[in-house]
Amino acid sequence: MKDTEYVNIWMRPERPARGPRPAYSRDQITEAAVRIADAEGIEAASMRKIAADIGAGAMSLYRYVPSRDDLIELMVDRVYGEMDLPAGPTGDWRADLETMAREYRAMQLRHSWLHTVQRGTPMYGPEQLRVTEFGLGALDVGISIDEMLSLVGLLNGYVDNFTRAEVMWLDLARRTGLTQDDWMRRNAGYVHQIMRSGDHPIFTRVVMDAQQPHMTDEESFDYGLERVLNAIGATLAPTLGLTPSVRALENEESAAEA
Repeated sequence: MKDTEYVNIWMRPERPARGPRPAYSRDQITEAAVRIADAEGIEAASMRKIAADIGAGAMSLYRYVPSRDDLIELMVDRVYGEMDLPAGPTGDWRADLETMAREYRAMQLRHSWLHTVQRGTPMYGPEQLRVTEFGLGALDVGISIDEMLSLVGLLNGYVDNFTRAEVMWLDLARRTGLTQDDWMRRNAGYVHQIMRSGDHPIFTRVVMDAQQPHMTDEESFDYGLERVLNAIGATLAPTLGLTPSVRALENEESAAEA
């Protein structure tokens, strides 16, 4: 399709200015698609299955959502709408970014299919724009746009990577009935063989330490998030006029609150 022929889904009117009232809505179609994807995975959210869910003809839905790419964009924007953020930045960049990170993680855990969605280009749906405005606005403290984008990308990248691992184990449990502990027990023989070889001392330490009480997923997420926020704080310190001693005090206070 030529660029001149492409019309972004957000520029397409949901209903014509004239004529009868549509029998369905984009919201109705999107809600059904998300519901199916949550239960069965993104590939299951086909127009045929969505149509059966809402009692429509599959071909009729293309009048509302012209393509698969459009459907994915609507679905992604719909779940971003679940992120409970203040109406605008509060003036406390650290608290705002922490709130955004926690909401982002919770949203991804509710909708594990997000990690399987192939998005080749940025999406600019209204809910995604709301989240973007909030995150970048929290860092609008006198640094450049490129710096703002890099720091938000650092935060989002941490959350994406952490939740991807969580979702992997959740999906494994759903597909096989095996928990993480079950999987480790099943592979214990091979792991012990690796350890006995002596060729991988760091891996051996990982296994041995993991046999002791260790951090839960929540504790591990908090640990990493605090350090990402500390890194962002260190980057912002010269712009905010903080001295090294003030930065150290803020880090100690953050650690105490955690």
